[in-house]
Amino acid sequence: MDLMQMDKRLDSTEQVVEEIMRIHRSLPPRPGIDEVEAAMSLIQNVEKEDQACLEAIAKQRKSSEVPGELFTVLQEMKKGLVRFRSKEQKREAEKLLDLEAVHTLFDDFIQRASNCVASPSSTSSNGSAPSRPPQAPAIRSDSPSSLYFSEKPPVRPKEMVSRDDSFVTKAKPSLYNDGFVAPPRKPQIVDSTLTTGKFSSELTLLHLLLPLNSIDSKAIGNDGEKLSLIKLASLIEVSAKKATQELNLQNKLTEQVEWLPDSIGKLSSLTSLDLSENHIVVLPNTIGGLSSLTKLDLGSNRIGQLPECIGELLNLVYLNVSGNQLSSLPSAFSRLLRLEELDLSCNNLPILPESIGSLVSLKKLDVETNDIEEIPYSIGGCSSLKELRADYNKLKALPEAIGKITTLEILSVRYNNIRQLPTTMSSLANLKELDVSFNELESVPESLCFATTLVKLNVGNNFADMISLPRSIGNLEMLEELDISNNQIRVLPDSFKMLTKLRVLRAQENPLQVPPRDIAEKGPQAVVQYMNDLVEMRNAKSLMVKPKKSWVQMCFFSKSNKRKQSSMEIV
Repeated sequence: MDLMQMDKRLDSTEQVVEEIMRIHRSLPPRPGIDEVEAAMSLIQNVEKEDQACLEAIAKQRKSSEVPGELFTVLQEMKKGLVRFRSKEQKREAEKLLDLEAVHTLFDDFIQRASNCVASPSSTSSNGSAPSRPPQAPAIRSDSPSSLYFSEKPPVRPKEMVSRDDSFVTKAKPSLYNDGFVAPPRKPQIVDSTLTTGKFSSELTLLHLLLPLNSIDSKAIGNDGEKLSLIKLASLIEVSAKKATQELNLQNKLTEQVEWLPDSIGKLSSLTSLDLSENHIVVLPNTIGGLSSLTKLDLGSNRIGQLPECIGELLNLVYLNVSGNQLSSLPSAFSRLLRLEELDLSCNNLPILPESIGSLVSLKKLDVETNDIEEIPYSIGGCSSLKELRADYNKLKALPEAIGKITTLEILSVRYNNIRQLPTTMSSLANLKELDVSFNELESVPESLCFATTLVKLNVGNNFADMISLPRSIGNLEMLEELDISNNQIRVLPDSFKMLTKLRVLRAQENPLQVPPRDIAEKGPQAVVQYMNDLVEMRNAKSLMVKPKKSWVQMCFFSKSNKRKQSSMEIV
């Protein structure tokens, strides 16, 4: 505040009132009630978590090989880090509570000022200071500093608030005498009992300045502004009271928000929650309280472990945890019986749990870009599965149980170490797309050709391992796209002529001899026609050319006839 303004001489009641108004306006806008409640809850949660962390550190035991002093240094550093992070997390909440405390203090000052100018007769004829009305509240003995650091939240005087919308005013920016441009004030609510006419105009103006706007406060800032932890907590409080059903916080949280407030569990009416593209490290156990949740997007965060309470989200239909740091899945996953879409891609999963087979409603499973070496046999229990993507892993084979998933339509296992496909794939009566490119396939089993619904087949880039296609590939009469590029295939089977719907054929980088390379370059239907003509020409030649008897056959025939005649004469 300008020191010149502080030392300014005030000779009249109007000047004093104007100065009180100016000082009051200099305060930042008053936080909303929801923000205050959220700040208090946040501080409590942080302190509770800090206590748990400090207790865990205290329980750690030193190894006999580690010097005591070295271990003590480590312990103290861990404790220091916990306290530092705690202070950082509570800083904004404490600042908000401090601001609320100052506003509460100024409310008392405003009330005292209003008593002083309550009526024109309140000032004595000799100019002496007016006496305080008997009904006026006593002067508070609290100092501003004591309010700032009070453990109990300040309570706003209820008599100063009216819910009558007719008293809502919106102030425009204005330029004061001191050159300060005031920001637009939030909607302000004035007690209608203060404008009955018995107060002076100065008092009315004074009360119009009271920022009692918590009834209509907003937790989120301007568009594009990211939410801090305290604003997130405030938003949760508001959403809980409004029974919000959808909450989209995609890329809306600051980098400092690494965990969610426990109050997230209050959102029992929430059906859709998007927390993707943030910096969340851990989820609170209270997230299991989102009993109505059907869609949860946690993609592109830094979550290392999902809590067991995730299994309490029994209505969950869609779950995305891609792009995190998961190395395992909780056993409670088996309880998500209504889950239809699960995205586990781009994590550090070495295996899939056997419980994955319990997800009988699952229709789409994406586990690509992990370290998975084996898909469990229990995958056959996913009786509704339509799409399975396991690209960029370390798979050496697919389980025979894959054939039990008769609903499967899309199977993609690119960039693995698969050497052969299970023979049970012949049971995949609804399979439309199969991609096993960039593996180590030596051959494609004949049984695959019984999956006659195939529309797209990619067995390309198996390099020196694959030298032929199955002889009955012509059974795949619905095939429209075929990729056999970068293999060692020399001859296409005769049944290739039956692929009359083929519109895409990628056969480059093969030592093709049948059909010739120039025919293959003309397109898929040119190849189909060539193979058809080639087979017909072979058949025609076989009918035209009759086999001649050799000289040995003729001699044998003549000798056998003579023997028959001699035997008849003897008889």
